[in-house]
Parts: sequence; structure tokens; C-alpha cells
Amino acid sequence: MEDLENRVQQSDITTFNLENLWDDRSISEIDIADFLVEGLMLKEKPFREAVKEHDWSQYDDHHVALFCSTDAIVPTWGYMLIASKLEDVAASITFGDEQDVVQDYYVRVLEDFDWSAFEDIPVVVKGCASDLVPNNAYLIATQKLQQHARKLMYGEPCSSVPLWRRPKEDNEKPDAKAVGVTKPDLPSPGS
Repeated sequence: MEDLENRVQQSDITTFNLENLWDDRSISEIDIADFLVEGLMLKEKPFREAVKEHDWSQYDDHHVALFCSTDAIVPTWGYMLIASKLEDVAASITFGDEQDVVQDYYVRVLEDFDWSAFEDIPVVVKGCASDLVPNNAYLIATQKLQQHARKLMYGEPCSSVPLWRRPKEDNEKPDAKAVGVTKPDLPSPGS
């Protein structure tokens, strides 16, 4: 019996798993309505007192989502004041909910990522296994990888969907002239 040959393992295909970029920090949500009078009105003095008395250390090294669950009109400085309390505590602060935190995180990480490791090689962006990675992370990764990779696929190396391939410059056809063919003498339009 012949030994099976694993051509995928022998290929130069590299798998890029976006899920591996997540830093495994906890995500906490802060509802600014909890700091408002009856959850609806920001009165400066009680707001500042509530912010001052709040235990911000509970968000140590967390990604924090800051939002308002009510229809209150919250001036921008209210969010800014809370962000100033989280500055030396939280890993990151995002306006929105948990999904916004993850999306914001991936945007920042992918913008700062060193893509040079994928220079001129085929890359499979691993997919289908994660609920964590937001769709926009796949879009950003596609754009960044197209600047470096030779070929881009999605899925798993053994069953990937081809997405893009860098055109080969050496495959361009030179201007060819047909030998022994003459151009027919046709009448011009309107004659």
C-alpha cells in the first residue's frame, strides 16, 4: 500500500487566523444612564459625584464599552469624563457595546500589524470557526494581504475558496504579429 502524501502540508501556504489576534482580555460594558438623575438627565454636580464615587478599579485591564441605554441627551463631556477615569485602568475604551469593542480592537490591531511575514506567499485566511472575529476584520485583512501576499484564499488550506491572485508580470503576452496575413482592403464607411 502506498503512503498518502499530504500536499497541503508540503505546500508553502500560510494560514492567517484572525482569532489568534484577540488578546483574551475581558470586556465590560458601562451604562452611563446609571450616573444620570433617574437615568435620563445629566445634572453636572450629581453626575460628577457619581463618577468620583464609582469603583473604576473593577475595569482593570478590561476592554470597556461605554453607552447609554436610555434616550437621555448626554453631552459629549460626560463620556469624556468617564473615559478620563478609565485612562490608566482599562486596556481600551470604546463608545458602544461589546461588538463595537471587538470591532474597534480588530481595526487597531490590523492597522498596526506587521504584514511583511506574508510577502509573496499564498495565504489562507482561516474562517468559519469563530463568532468572535467581526466581518470588517476580514475585509481589512484582505486589503492588507493584497499588498503583500502572492495569493489569497479563505477557509482551510485543504478546502479553501480562492479570492485573489497577484497577476504575473512575466505572463504578459508580447505584441504578436501574424506572419503571412495581410489586412483586407475594405471600403471605408460612407463610400
